[in-house]
Amino acid sequence: MSDRIILRAGEALVAGGPPNTASEPEVIIGELDGPVGTALATLTGDQVVGHSRVFALLNTDIMVRPVTLCVSKVSVTENKYTSILMGTVQYAIANGVLDAVRAGYIPKEKANDLGIICSVWLSPGVIQAENVDHKALFEIQRKGMTEAIRKAMTNEPSIDWLLENQDKIVHKYYQMGLDGKI
Repeated sequence: MSDRIILRAGEALVAGGPPNTASEPEVIIGELDGPVGTALATLTGDQVVGHSRVFALLNTDIMVRPVTLCVSKVSVTENKYTSILMGTVQYAIANGVLDAVRAGYIPKEKANDLGIICSVWLSPGVIQAENVDHKALFEIQRKGMTEAIRKAMTNEPSIDWLLENQDKIVHKYYQMGLDGKI
């Protein structure tokens, strides 16, 4: 078996905090000299209005390793949203990446060889919110990122778990539709 990490995918949902703080990152992780590296380079050079792509930074001029590209799932049109996404959330994602390396989900010796693409979700409700709890937002987004990486690198959920639980799980929004709530 090869030690190469060609492409791993994972996601996580962390909620339960104050309004507008839920985290739902989706990540792709892989070698920079493979399909993930190609996608990362392409996304970086092909910016799209409303869906800026930025590297995860601890602060300006301090990019984390593995190199991580943050891509917004929601169209970014408001300055407040941009500032929170490219501030608190970007910082949380960067810390989540380092937490994943520290926890051993990403091998430290591969930190310069891997790339991560993170599809980021930040509630559009932050635009109207008078008081955003940035500390809670940071902690929840950080935890979500670490968990998405963990699940990607451990191939969770497993196919056996999915097959066993398929008929026990109903998508939240599907159920809301059935109940006439959307």
